[in-house]
Amino acid sequence: MDDKTRIELEAAAFRHLVQHLRERDDVQNIDLMNLAGFCRNCLSKWYRAAAEERGVALSDPAAREIVYGMPYDEWKSKHQKEASVEQKKAFDQSQGHKGH
Repeated sequence: MDDKTRIELEAAAFRHLVQHLRERDDVQNIDLMNLAGFCRNCLSKWYRAAAEERGVALSDPAAREIVYGMPYDEWKSKHQKEASVEQKKAFDQSQGHKGH
């Protein structure tokens, strides 16, 4: 596979992942962190870092809007729930074992 095709496939997979996360607004970021070691915020930080590596200025809020499909504060008010004690405990325990 040539590089151009690989990059196009990777971009398509990324777009599909972002769309899936937008549609699954019932899945909380803390659940993603506890199960997979990354969340929507991590993905937006990786996106911003990739932009910066290529000399493209992109703020954290702009990168989050790309991932969330709306301003982060709007997404939080519509979809984010208070984390349960169990979720917080699992998150605290997982932080020493997962990196992002």
